[in-house]
Amino acid sequence: MHPAGTVVFRPRMVRVVGYGIAAVMLVGLVAGGILIPGFSPLDRAGMIMFGVLAALFCHLQASVRLVAGPETLEVRNLFRSRTITWPEVVGVSFPMGDPWAHLDLADGTTLATWAIQRADGKRGIADAHRLAALVRERGEAADNDA
Repeated sequence: MHPAGTVVFRPRMVRVVGYGIAAVMLVGLVAGGILIPGFSPLDRAGMIMFGVLAALFCHLQASVRLVAGPETLEVRNLFRSRTITWPEVVGVSFPMGDPWAHLDLADGTTLATWAIQRADGKRGIADAHRLAALVRERGEAADNDA
């Protein structure tokens, strides 16, 4: 459960395609490992294990997300997660031709956000605009001059 004010961004097409491919590969390789005659038990286990590993990789691809909480952003890409605070984010860029949006960070680097993808079309662009609005709203460091 996420705290109030949390927005979760996830790609749609990558999830649909990723889980679809995972299901087809897993079913096909398990069925092939069991039903194809002439395989040794080790060959069968290898095919089944390959199907499980392929499905796991597809799951990793489909489970990318960006969780924009009240205080931090958690960016989970394929193999790496990173948590940053709002004041570290300067802006959001989604250059034409890039497959996903990027967070422009205060240290001059960028952080790819696979959760907002061009493959989602207008939805991806709308998500990038929504994230940019959150950066404008929450991204400034608090003024402690009181």
